[in-house]
Amino acid sequence: MTIPPSPFTGDLAHDSAALRDFAAECDRTLRRLGPVAERDADRAAQAARAHHAVRALRRAFLRRHASAVYRRATGDLRDSLRLADLAAAATARFPGLLPQPAQLAADAAVVQAHKEGWEIDQGIFFHAVFADPVAGEHLLDAMRRPTPAARALLAGYEATGRVALPAVTLTRSGHTATLTIINVHCLNAEDNQHVADMETAVDLVLLDPRSKVGVVRGGEMTHPRYRGKRVFSAGINLAELHAGRISYLEFLLGRETGYLAKILRGLSDDSDSWPPTPRTKPWIAAVDTFAIGGGAQLLLVFDRVIAAADSYFSLPAAQEGIVPGAGNLRLGRTATSRVSREVILWGRKIRATEPDARYVFDSVVEPGALAAEITRAAEQLAADAVIANKHMIVTAEEPQDAFRRYMSEFALHQALRLYGEDVLAKVSRFSARAHDSAPSQADAAAQTGASVPREAGARR
Repeated sequence: MTIPPSPFTGDLAHDSAALRDFAAECDRTLRRLGPVAERDADRAAQAARAHHAVRALRRAFLRRHASAVYRRATGDLRDSLRLADLAAAATARFPGLLPQPAQLAADAAVVQAHKEGWEIDQGIFFHAVFADPVAGEHLLDAMRRPTPAARALLAGYEATGRVALPAVTLTRSGHTATLTIINVHCLNAEDNQHVADMETAVDLVLLDPRSKVGVVRGGEMTHPRYRGKRVFSAGINLAELHAGRISYLEFLLGRETGYLAKILRGLSDDSDSWPPTPRTKPWIAAVDTFAIGGGAQLLLVFDRVIAAADSYFSLPAAQEGIVPGAGNLRLGRTATSRVSREVILWGRKIRATEPDARYVFDSVVEPGALAAEITRAAEQLAADAVIANKHMIVTAEEPQDAFRRYMSEFALHQALRLYGEDVLAKVSRFSARAHDSAPSQADAAAQTGASVPREAGARR
């Protein structure tokens, strides 16, 4: 397949029809070539050419019409749609612009290396949406609205001060609400369920009038090497990623624009009530043992980070092959550009007792003193003026417009990284471990799914 010469005129109806027809031709070609796992080198090359052609057209179409597409999909900005709902609305109104539900379902059923790669086409779409100032801001505000899951649980949480979710528990004591991550089977690694539960819990804290301060801490582990110890987070669940079970929309984009954005900025508010009050609250992170990858990214949106003296953080993005969320945006501002490059590009691990740890860890205490330090910090951050000042600090340090522009590039380049040769090559390593009849303790730890630290043998 080759790109037709100058298929677009600038007229939305004409250009939509041209894109629809070309995308349909691409789909017919891919079906003729058979499943990805069964293609030989020649058929794989034909598929790559077809994808290249239709993706170039999709990007060209969105350069002309992204704003109009977004307005049509959202009822001229009247509807606040989350990522998946927006993609579905755009798919229905503009056939050929995005993959069809059946195509996405087929990809969801296979490992990452055997997917057609429709997430790249989603990345092209969201790159264009976030690049548009009006559409991008509208989408970010939509993502910071409370989720239906949180609204359904709110009355019960207000009454009891406790909610138990599969990956997170939420408990209120006085004015402090503590989110405990209990994804213990994989060292608190992040997966789709974890992201969904974290957003629900964060929403509940922000909606509950009795919760003044939020705390996030890891629960006690069942892993043999860490049994009985608390762990903050082992980052993205690499086994789930390579098995094709990490959602591009709900996890990779939704995590950044959902619960992390809510911890940083609070809930969006378009009401005309007076006086206007930022719908945000202060947040504390308590780091036990380690915060790796996504766990380290998470620390960069907190107002206070307390770490045990025997803990460390790292962002081994280059080894994992993907972009570490908004870590590239925030770590250089929190630390220095040189430290950011050492951590993200070079894989440097920073222990709590090192001088550079101060860039991320606000206070470092002995493990046994962590609970008392959390209590002390929560009492100080419950002061009435904290919310207004947090709002102003975030406004100065990271305006939503700067985050929007970052997310435009992230949406595209993270999607491309998911299908990088280095990322796909890791699938065979995970498969080999899974079929080993007598795996070592280190390999058994990796099979739990965690992006576990080098001492546990998962990264090599």
